[in-house]
Amino acid sequence: MKYATVSGVDKQVSRLVQGTMMLSTKELEKSMELLDSCLEAGCNTFDCAHCYGGGDCERAMGTWLSRPGLRQRVVIITKGAHPNADRRRVTPFDISSDLHDSLARLKTEYIDIYLLHRDDPAVPVGPIVEILNDHVRGGRIKAFGGSNWSHQRIDEANQYAAAHSLLGFAASSPNFSLAQQLEEPWAGCVSISGPAGEPARQWYARHNMPLFFWSSLAGGFFSGRFNRQTTPAQLAQNSDKLAFRCYCDEGNLNRLDRAQELARKKGVSPAQIALAYVLCQPLNAFAITGSANKDELRQNASAVDIPLTPQEMAWLDLSTD
Repeated sequence: MKYATVSGVDKQVSRLVQGTMMLSTKELEKSMELLDSCLEAGCNTFDCAHCYGGGDCERAMGTWLSRPGLRQRVVIITKGAHPNADRRRVTPFDISSDLHDSLARLKTEYIDIYLLHRDDPAVPVGPIVEILNDHVRGGRIKAFGGSNWSHQRIDEANQYAAAHSLLGFAASSPNFSLAQQLEEPWAGCVSISGPAGEPARQWYARHNMPLFFWSSLAGGFFSGRFNRQTTPAQLAQNSDKLAFRCYCDEGNLNRLDRAQELARKKGVSPAQIALAYVLCQPLNAFAITGSANKDELRQNASAVDIPLTPQEMAWLDLSTD
């Protein structure tokens, strides 16, 4: 496993981050076994959210975290201020409310990296930066950032922070993968994949900001469950149907073909090639994946050490023939 640092966090952060949407208190033993396997594989960083499973995913994680000595070994990312059916919820009140819920569910006194799950560009950044700094001073969070925030808004927030001698955003979590999104899977998503994401990637490269990429494997598009003959009717899982809608076009199928070809040459899987593509970017990249079992976890952990040349990466994303 490879590790890096995030400003404000006093632990090494694994480049591979395990998502937690599959955790459940109804299948607690299975959830605990998966989390144990992550730690054994060297993956010490976990991506949670206030809204996942209506809070049940954080509760399951909290049960695991309550084991003696474990909290000091792991890095917890969680997210708040997700919109609901009534409001955008990117306000100091909602940020604080969601944070306190998450602390209680996770059975912890602090969150290592707290991310705002969505942005509301109509809300000034000043009060948002102020309340997040209040929580840092109170010891409830160590660092903060934005999930699905544009780099322009993060820049605006950090300019405000600098002007007022405050901490700024230390991390960002947009979408990025070898496959380019055809449409956003959920409202308010931000992707920096493909040519349209080049200005954002340049900004992040200049600032060396840690990037926690969600759907780094394009929702399972590189899993082996998709090919040129796949139709929505053949897909049993709702997540696979979503991946089909968001990623299945000729360009991405060509990228899948190339990932399969390069995987055969290197003796690995197409999913490992797609994950290596993300982690080999000239960015401060971390990849969030949703390993559902030990085998998927083993493959994803192995992908961290697969080197890709700039020429291979350009060929994979169709930039060269």
